[in-house]
Amino acid sequence: MLLFAAGAAAPPAPSMPQADRLSANQLAVIVNGADPLSGQIADYYRLRRQIPASNIIHVSFPPGRPVMSAAAFRKIKTAIDAKTPPRVQAYVLTWVQPYRVECMSITTAFAAGFDRAYCSQACGRTRPNPYFNSDSHAPYTELGLRPTIVLAGRRFEDAKRLIDRGVASDGSFPSGTGYLLSTDDAPRNVRAAMYPTIVRSLMDRLDLKVVNANYIENRDRVLFYFTGVATVERLESIGFLPGAIADHLTSAGGQLVNSSQMSALRWLEAGATGSYGTVVEPCNHQSKFPSPGILMRHYLRGDSLIEAYWKSVAWPGEGIFVGEPLAAPFAPRRH
Repeated sequence: MLLFAAGAAAPPAPSMPQADRLSANQLAVIVNGADPLSGQIADYYRLRRQIPASNIIHVSFPPGRPVMSAAAFRKIKTAIDAKTPPRVQAYVLTWVQPYRVECMSITTAFAAGFDRAYCSQACGRTRPNPYFNSDSHAPYTELGLRPTIVLAGRRFEDAKRLIDRGVASDGSFPSGTGYLLSTDDAPRNVRAAMYPTIVRSLMDRLDLKVVNANYIENRDRVLFYFTGVATVERLESIGFLPGAIADHLTSAGGQLVNSSQMSALRWLEAGATGSYGTVVEPCNHQSKFPSPGILMRHYLRGDSLIEAYWKSVAWPGEGIFVGEPLAAPFAPRRH
C-alpha cells in the first residue's frame, strides 16, 4: 500500500429520505449460465427475496477467470441492458470471478459502464460517484447509475448463509456495537482521522467504540467493524449481527479469490452481511474507500445495504461491493 494524500472531507449528512428504500422489484439479478454455482445462488435468492422472474437476466461467459476484457464486457453489458426492465434501479451479480474488467471493478463497470475515467493513473483521482451521500432512492432514474453488488461465495453454503442473514436483518432494529479500529499500520489507518467526528455525530444513535488495536476478538453483537490492515485476525471469534457491515482499508481486498491480502469475502464468511475492497492498487485515498460515518448514517436512516454502501464511496471505480443488497435492519419490514 503506497502512502497518498487523503480525499476531501465528506459533505454534511443528508436530510430525511425522499422516498422508500430499494425493493426486490427494482433489483435485477445477473446469472452466468456457464457457471452452475451462479445459477444456484440466483435461484435461492429469487425465492428468498421474491425477485420477479422478469428481473432474472441470463448471460454466458467462461467462469473462473478473475479479469474480463473490456471488449467481452461490453458485449455482455449490451445484452443485459436490452433485457433490463426500466423499473430496475440496481444490479446483483452472482459470481466471484471475474471481479475486474481490466482496470475497473466489475461492480462499477456494471453500474456505470466500462469507462477508463474510473481508473486511476499513478494513484490519481478517478471519476466521482454521482450517488455519493445522495438522498436518491432511484439512482438509475435520477442519476443514470445502477449500483451493483456481488452476491456470491466460494461455496453455495456461504452464499446461502449470507442471503439468510440479509433477510433476517430486515426490520430487526438491532442493538449492537460499531467498532472503529485505529491500527499501527499508518498507510492503511487513514480513516482514523474521521473517528472523533463520526462518534460525535452518531453517539445518540449507535454504540460506537474506537479501539486502538489491529483487531478485536471475542466480541458479540457486532454491527459495524471498520479497520485498516492487510489481514484481520481472530474473525472467527466475532459474533456479527444479521445485517452487519465490515471492511478493511487495504490495496487488494477486492481481489476476491487470489489476493495476497485478506479477501473481502472473509468478512462474509465470518458472518458479516456486506463488505468492500479494491481490485487494483488504489493508494490510500480515503475517497476510494467507504466513509464509515456516511455509510452508517444512511444505514441507520433505513437505506438498504446496497444504497448505504454505494453512497459512502466517493470514487468507486476501483472498488467492489459484496453482500446481500436488500438487507435493511433499520427500516420497517415489508409485508
